[in-house]
Amino acid sequence: MNYKLIGPITQLISMEKVSTKGAVKDEDLSILENSGILIKEEKIHRIGKFSDLKKEVDLQYTEVIELSADFVCLPGFIDAHTHICFAGSRANDYAMRNAGKSYLEIAEAGGGIWDTVTQTRKAAQQELTCATVKRSNILLKRGITTIEVKSGYGLSVPEELKMLRAIKDADDNTEADLITTCLAGHMLPKDFDGDHKTYLKTMSEELFPILKEENLTNRIDAFIEKSAFLPSDIYPYFEKAKEMGFDITVHADQFSTGGSEVAVKINAISADHLEASTEDEIELLSKSNVIAVALPGASIGLGCAFTPARKILDAGGAIAIASDWNPGSAPMGDLLTQACILGTFEKLSNAEVLAGITNRASAALNLKDRGKLVTGMLADFNLFQTDNFNEIFYHQGKLVPSQVWKKGDLVYNQ
Repeated sequence: MNYKLIGPITQLISMEKVSTKGAVKDEDLSILENSGILIKEEKIHRIGKFSDLKKEVDLQYTEVIELSADFVCLPGFIDAHTHICFAGSRANDYAMRNAGKSYLEIAEAGGGIWDTVTQTRKAAQQELTCATVKRSNILLKRGITTIEVKSGYGLSVPEELKMLRAIKDADDNTEADLITTCLAGHMLPKDFDGDHKTYLKTMSEELFPILKEENLTNRIDAFIEKSAFLPSDIYPYFEKAKEMGFDITVHADQFSTGGSEVAVKINAISADHLEASTEDEIELLSKSNVIAVALPGASIGLGCAFTPARKILDAGGAIAIASDWNPGSAPMGDLLTQACILGTFEKLSNAEVLAGITNRASAALNLKDRGKLVTGMLADFNLFQTDNFNEIFYHQGKLVPSQVWKKGDLVYNQ
């Protein structure tokens, strides 16, 4: 069979007319009723009325999959910021943080990022691959068909390569698409004999060429923060990355400002976190092409303010929403629940929440072939057993996909 036809779908939300930037009202969504999706190989060939498509296709070459209940169809979700390649646990950090211990006190007790670095360095590459596949498949069952995965718990050339190779191997062993990002600029490793600038220079000179040679990633990230790297440290690192053709993304404005300004000046694809962003940073971001990525999981995990998503949207900016699944500050890893919670606190329309985990998330990864259900896009979509798309957000992640389709294949059926 050359084609697959799926339907009738009670409501299909294509996101076709939803732009990358600015506020979106729910009434701006074009809801297609009693529709069908015609798939050719991995891509959407046509979308229209199911009854019309069924009459028009050549049934000799088309597999028709008729749905016998009410379903809402949404584009496959995209989690544009995760750290799911890691070993160990930081449950003790969580307990200490909730008991009132400071970041410094937790680090002095053996916790923090360095704890995960230590445990991840001890893990074999195959162990990291298996752990990443397991977490990816958890996300896939929740409708997340594209997952960004960062390194950053290696913090040496050989250990960063081990992580990135593990992520690449994991991508070959899960139906989800894994988009790899090098976060060697996560923090200055405690065992490095030199200062911040020397470390970054070493990584750019020794690690970047191997990333290109082995095609391990086309994305470079760094954490701009007083406890990590200052803007003055990071500019040469990002400039070198841009010269070599890498896309740039930035951990910005999580606890203090400065990172979003770097993101705009360097023309980064995205600036992620932004919990500390003020009116100045909001204006700067909204006037740029940088996608602002809200990470509500970190706000929930740390008990701090949410990204000012409402203000960014009202200023004309772009908001994507990602889970930040990591073993320290964001251990939940449930994108839909977190996005719905952010929507509640930031007063985002359901359309804005959906855009944040579909077409705007694809823009945060510089991906042009997904995030919307239109002709020519990848056939990545979720079917929820309900007759009203608002029910999905109303239940805040408890209503999960009944079916997940990836590149035209049914990869999960509840």
